[in-house]
Amino acid sequence: MRIALLEDEKEQAQHIQALLSERAHDCDAFSTGQAFLSAVQHRSYDLLILDWQIPDMTGIDVLRSVRAQLNWSIPVVFLTQRDSEQDIVEALDAGADDYLAKPARPAELMARIHALARRINPDNEKETLTFGPFEIDTQVRTITLRGTLLTLTDKDYDLTLFLFKNQGRLLTRDMLLERVWGVTRDINTRTVDTHMSRLRRRLGLNPDNGFRIKTIYQRGYRLEAMTTSAPAESAHAEAG
Repeated sequence: MRIALLEDEKEQAQHIQALLSERAHDCDAFSTGQAFLSAVQHRSYDLLILDWQIPDMTGIDVLRSVRAQLNWSIPVVFLTQRDSEQDIVEALDAGADDYLAKPARPAELMARIHALARRINPDNEKETLTFGPFEIDTQVRTITLRGTLLTLTDKDYDLTLFLFKNQGRLLTRDMLLERVWGVTRDINTRTVDTHMSRLRRRLGLNPDNGFRIKTIYQRGYRLEAMTTSAPAESAHAEAG
């Protein structure tokens, strides 16, 4: 997994990074809330670890920003010296998935992280994933729409699977290049735009099929489930 760590104590951050690296996880450490939030908006992470007391804002503020502004269901673990019941309740109410007091025992920290990954991504073990009228067979790498097999390239399949697994989440072009193409900024981001344009047509992303790819200006893309607005329009008409 790729993990983002918010920890302003350098030695503590290095210790956690080393621990995660030993378990084959990548971990980027940040000492301020602003730097952390900037990173999670432009890079792709699987899990966040937050300290509570940091120089420019609280870990709670960072968590609320992640949940509200980024519309992101990524798992979040608090790792902090604050361990009162009130603190734990506040963090969980703000959207944290787990809470550990420092100093965390290495084995327990890793067990909590792996448990969260399994709980948040239960579809990883499924062979067939269903999203409305779309069905994705992860074993044979095929996608059908209402039972009809879609003609897709391998990269189209990879991109479609990533979009559906991250439905509702803003995906930057750099993030897509990294996670789907396996490259960084050495490749022109127009590659992503071209594939997105083609996917809209090949997948039949329209109101009848319940999904759309929304372009977020100068940021990236988001796959959204579409809902009818007919009831609201009717109510407006009656009110008028």
